[in-house]
Amino acid sequence: MGHRENLLDAARKCLLQAGYARTTARDLAAASGANLASINYHFGSKDGLLTQALHDLNVEWGELLFQVLDDGPEPGPDVRAAHEARWARIIESIQAHRELWFVNFEEVAQLQRDEKIRAMVAEGQRAARAALASAFGGVDAEAEPELARAVGSHYYSLLVGLALQWLTDPDSAPTAAEVVTADHHLTPKA
Repeated sequence: MGHRENLLDAARKCLLQAGYARTTARDLAAASGANLASINYHFGSKDGLLTQALHDLNVEWGELLFQVLDDGPEPGPDVRAAHEARWARIIESIQAHRELWFVNFEEVAQLQRDEKIRAMVAEGQRAARAALASAFGGVDAEAEPELARAVGSHYYSLLVGLALQWLTDPDSAPTAAEVVTADHHLTPKA
């Protein structure tokens, strides 16, 4: 690997271990084996390098989420059981990839100061909402964009809230069955 790839690998590791705010240029240089000047040469700044690494981690997070949503059988007549199985896989993924989730929550603090990060997160949210609308609501984002946005936003809010609870206090975080019970209880009956 060259200096650029080494720096990206080091930035990824630093973000997962120390976080955005606690990662210094010296940390990145030491972890990559590159010199400080190579950060500016390849990425323009430490923030440029960290933003690229955040982008790569966001892509990884999205791929994990989409895989979890796609895994398992298609919902049949028992939609509730299919939703519960899907939420259980999401919870397992949150537990298995805690550092990745923490990085995604930490990047929210950067939104106010970094337009690139804000745009990157907004793009990721749009993709996640479309995937969640399809997985939980059976809504095609291309065919019904407004409905997909509404349904996806609902499930994205559940996802983020669930992840935060599992990262903060897993002993009292809701189970997949509890999430589905509440969601179905709140859904108006026809």
